Amino acid sequence: MYFNSDTLAFVDGEFVKANEAVVGAYAQSLHYGYAVFEGIRAYATPSGTQIFKAQEHYERLHYSCQSIGLPFHYSVDELTDITYQLLEKNNLADAYIRPLVYAGDPNMTLKHASSSNLLIAVWDWGKYLGDQSLRLTISPYQRPNPKAVPIEAKVSGHYVNSIIASSEAKGRGYDEALLLDMNGYVAEGPGANFFFEKDGELFTAPQGSILRGITRNTIIDLAREAGIRVTEKFFTPDELQGATGAFYTGTAAEVVGIAAIDELEFSTPFSETLGAQLAERYRALVTGALVEQNA
Repeated sequence: MYFNSDTLAFVDGEFVKANEAVVGAYAQSLHYGYAVFEGIRAYATPSGTQIFKAQEHYERLHYSCQSIGLPFHYSVDELTDITYQLLEKNNLADAYIRPLVYAGDPNMTLKHASSSNLLIAVWDWGKYLGDQSLRLTISPYQRPNPKAVPIEAKVSGHYVNSIIASSEAKGRGYDEALLLDMNGYVAEGPGANFFFEKDGELFTAPQGSILRGITRNTIIDLAREAGIRVTEKFFTPDELQGATGAFYTGTAAEVVGIAAIDELEFSTPFSETLGAQLAERYRALVTGALVEQNA
């Protein structure tokens, strides 16, 4: 699914066959989840292949490295150039991009690594959560406490929480989980930010216990450009009563509607919500159509 015998990946300065990329059995990242990554998308546009918000993603990769003390020396421009080369070598225009910075040296201590390794992989990947509106359940697992880990960093080990929550929800017959923070406020999904619509306004969780996603920020900008009010606030699940719609946002998921959360069924079909309007604007933006319309 992710690679075949012809697929190339970028590993530590070289383009190599993806099925030949290896990591040592004593790598610190393998044992402790001490690594950071990004999820990025490229789209075919009228102007050719375009990586969506490459600068923002690679700046966040740098921030994540700094947050956990992982050395990293590639510049944003270098990373962007390498990624375009990798897409071209794999004949991909619409693609998902996964940069991973990890500590590959043998190291069983709990000290910061003295060096790092870089992998960039690309593959053809549809919308992660599909196109159908989701049925969610409030997870019994909370998002990590921001006083315990740098929650704004995209750290590999944080996603053990996501795997557990998502798997638990699917095991109970739901499409995905919705997690609360340590104070009982709605935070986000295992790999996506959450919005709900009420009285013609959108609401989403503020900085605190969420990863402020780049797709999330883009949707907020698009909404405000369209005259839609967006409020960032802490809210409990009870405050979702009376909401007419909801959706998830993320690079892998893009924008996907939510039909229900446990027993709460949203009254408006997603296709008639503000979320659907913004999903169309987002798609137009990433594929270059919105730029042409606004030219």
